[in-house]
Amino acid sequence: MVRAFLESESIFEYHCITFHCTEQDFRGKGSVDQQTVSEHVADSDVLIQPPAKVILFNDEIHTFEEVIGQLIKALRCASAKAEALTLEVHHTGRAAVFTGPMDGCVKVSGVLEEIGLHTQIEI
Repeated sequence: MVRAFLESESIFEYHCITFHCTEQDFRGKGSVDQQTVSEHVADSDVLIQPPAKVILFNDEIHTFEEVIGQLIKALRCASAKAEALTLEVHHTGRAAVFTGPMDGCVKVSGVLEEIGLHTQIEI
């Protein structure tokens, strides 16, 4: 669970507030000491949010090829995975196409919506 938090955009803020450092201290360190953060998080009341999901909805506008191509672009996945997700969306009306940190979900959703696909991010 700590790993998901560390991958988020707010790691700089968390580290500097927790360990009372400046941006220069943070940037110079190179990376956060995982053990130190884990110990601190275990001793505090920090709420770590579970991964979010990008839901892709079916529509009658886009072709299979368009959706598959955009999924490959958004997820950087193999065509077989993109085809399987596209079929799931087609048959069920929706599918969770990505699960991960919120910043990743926003990026994936943005790429899918470039061609007008309908997405939703669920927490």
